[in-house]
Amino acid sequence: MLAPGSLVRVFDANFAHSKPGYFSIRVVALAIDRLLDVVTPRMTKRLLACGLIAILTLVLLVSAVPLRAADTGTSQTDDALARSILEKADQIRFPQEGFQVDVSVVTTSGGEPTEERKYRVLSRGNENTIVMVTGPASERGQILLMKGRDLWVFLPDVSQPVRLSLAQRLTGQVANGDLARANFTGDYTPKLLRNETVDGETYHVLELTAVDRAVTYQRVIYWVKQSNSWPHKAEFYSVSNRLLKTCLYQNFDKMVGKLRPTRLVMEDALHKGEQSVLEYSAMKLRDLPDKIFTKDYLKKLE
Repeated sequence: MLAPGSLVRVFDANFAHSKPGYFSIRVVALAIDRLLDVVTPRMTKRLLACGLIAILTLVLLVSAVPLRAADTGTSQTDDALARSILEKADQIRFPQEGFQVDVSVVTTSGGEPTEERKYRVLSRGNENTIVMVTGPASERGQILLMKGRDLWVFLPDVSQPVRLSLAQRLTGQVANGDLARANFTGDYTPKLLRNETVDGETYHVLELTAVDRAVTYQRVIYWVKQSNSWPHKAEFYSVSNRLLKTCLYQNFDKMVGKLRPTRLVMEDALHKGEQSVLEYSAMKLRDLPDKIFTKDYLKKLE
């Protein structure tokens, strides 16, 4: 015998309240229960109830499909937006074509300068970079070559290049990858966390997750100005999710046709008062063929 209200009890026992369409379909089940109590013999009621449960199950499952499809579509839209924001910020930082730029790095501790280094960077895309030491004079001739995520250093007095990681320290708070990898796109999967207002300006806040462990940092939180795609700030994290350092992008000036950050301030998050300031200058486009980014060609670079 199927007692009064059995259809609703069976429905409640088999479906979570969180299912899409649950409450609206439960109202239908309750109404059918009341109708069956009035007009249907017991055996007929049992058969009808079983059939109706099957029908309601199908309705419930079908009603969830459009919602799940909508959720998937929203997720894909958010991913595309995050990628677009990151790509535009990368294009502000550096040209998409082959280029050359000079970089000076001054490191201070407690407000006092501790070291200064100068470099010339030749880069094409995000996979081919040469970093040449131009100062101090005692270190001239040292060259970093990056192909893909493989990085080598060539030393004047050493016959064979030495393999390095992108995360290793180059000078001060600057890692090899900070100069050798021109862009974040390709190394990180972006996610838009939120929009944030700073000093009256709206910024997109992105979370960048490393595509593998070979990249410079495992996680980056990145602020990008909404109005013009200018990078504003980055926080760099280790594999253990420890904040390593922060970077501020400053002094936007016109280089190679666009306003770009010409000054980066990198501050050590673990040792207060230690920072490195990177100054970019003399940027220009250059034709950089594949043969330049080879071990055999490095000795010919001027």
